[in-house]
Amino acid sequence: MMIRAEDIDLADGSGAPRSALARALTLVENARAGAAELLAALAPRRGRAQVVGVTGAPGAGKSTLINALLGEWLRRGRRIAVVAIDPSSPITGGALLGDRLRMGEHGGDERVFIRSLSSRGHLGGLSRTTGEVVDVFDAAGFDVVVVETVGVGQSEVDVRALADTNLVVCAPGLGDDVQAVKAGILETADIFVVNKGDSPLASRAVLDLQQNAGLRHDERGPVPVLLTVATSGEGVAELADHIDAHARLSGVGRRIRAAASGAAVATDAELFQQVRRWRAEGKGVALATVVRTWGSSPRPEGSHLAIDEHGAFVGSVSGGCIEGAVIGEAQSVIADGQPRVLEFGVSDEQAWEVGLACGGRVQVFLERIG
Repeated sequence: MMIRAEDIDLADGSGAPRSALARALTLVENARAGAAELLAALAPRRGRAQVVGVTGAPGAGKSTLINALLGEWLRRGRRIAVVAIDPSSPITGGALLGDRLRMGEHGGDERVFIRSLSSRGHLGGLSRTTGEVVDVFDAAGFDVVVVETVGVGQSEVDVRALADTNLVVCAPGLGDDVQAVKAGILETADIFVVNKGDSPLASRAVLDLQQNAGLRHDERGPVPVLLTVATSGEGVAELADHIDAHARLSGVGRRIRAAASGAAVATDAELFQQVRRWRAEGKGVALATVVRTWGSSPRPEGSHLAIDEHGAFVGSVSGGCIEGAVIGEAQSVIADGQPRVLEFGVSDEQAWEVGLACGGRVQVFLERIG
């Protein structure tokens, strides 16, 4: 049965289309026939929901905290969707999808829809179709869409480009680990949350984060550090208030604005198809690949930029910040055939201080193709 855009509109609050919504999510998640047409039909209805990213190391209590937030948002009359990314098995490709077990308290409420996705080996803390799944929930009329990342560590930064408000959840006992991960997920935070606040070590974790508030800040000052006890609900209402305040100041629809401004890039399939065309035309071609990032570099590891000998290019390694420099180096690589490792960028704090549009650092490997 074909899923139509009007089949999944929850704007009337009836909850009746949940089965159609579930089918639409499966269609999009697995990129089946009709998925592209459905997403195109839904596109004009996007941009209403606030997308809240929740990331942090394993064991910090992300899922339990989301469950507590669900209860608070329901009390405020919101409709909430949750996209929970679970790690996939390297053997079977499957996933336990256990995050939703910790959110079962509110999963039966018709105003809540929880969808678990397998990362399917995708790096960066999300799955390849997370953005499309978020678009479906947004267009369906949910007020808040929560994206919980895998919880794998400091390279888990893809959510920053997707979410309007990013929570980084930390556990007590962080100590010197703040320094160990400061170049990764901590620099993506709009709000820090020290969960398990009833631990004797919680106050030290708050202090560590406050002392490192320079990891990332903007015109509003240092990123706030909040204390919660998700199991009891302590501090959760205050956290919800901060999330609302961030939405009022920063707006919603970050991912849509980025795409409209030209930040959307070609898929790998499109990029390598263009490379094949250039080579068939006898042109020299170089490929730049992001091999390492620090801080808020706007493109994740594995991103590509392909350049021909005349400077034409497809793809992105930085969202426009360093493409010009990489293209110049690429033409030298095409000429002499010698690969290069390039490194660009400054810390987020330095970028803010001098007014640069791009913070973070990126390392790029540049090689001639063919």
